[in-house]
Amino acid sequence: MQIEKVPVGSLVLDPTNARKHDQKNLEAIKGSLAKFGQQKPIVVTADNVVIAGNGTLEAAKALGWEKIDIHRTVLKGAEAMAYALADNKTAELAAWDDEVLRDQINALSSDGWDLSDIGFDLDDFKLPEMNAKEGAKELSEDDFSEFDHTCPKCGFEFDDKKD
Repeated sequence: MQIEKVPVGSLVLDPTNARKHDQKNLEAIKGSLAKFGQQKPIVVTADNVVIAGNGTLEAAKALGWEKIDIHRTVLKGAEAMAYALADNKTAELAAWDDEVLRDQINALSSDGWDLSDIGFDLDDFKLPEMNAKEGAKELSEDDFSEFDHTCPKCGFEFDDKKD
């Protein structure tokens, strides 16, 4: 893989990018770039259209970067489009290991890291062990006499109502 350093202004955001980056996401990318620099190149076509790394390019522009590392792919047309979708979808399909994540968040918090810089909002993301209160009640199966839930991803309906 060859990596080139090119002017940020020479690159074009993919106008057909199916993945959208809201402000919270862009702030997390900016925070990561500011703290760690660019650790992987963005992927562009021969005509400088970004097919992987659109959010990184937007964040780099917002940070005032003049140059950025790229990998120029040989993929074209439908193959480039499929790669762009795969690049986004494969990350989305991954799951967190809650125990490892809890340990890492606790360790970084103890070291004084501002986790919002890397996209974690601890007010929205509360792990039970991090927020356990003294005297909190352990819940049992009997505490859930009715349970009705629909999975937001696949639509599967869980219905465990006790009659």
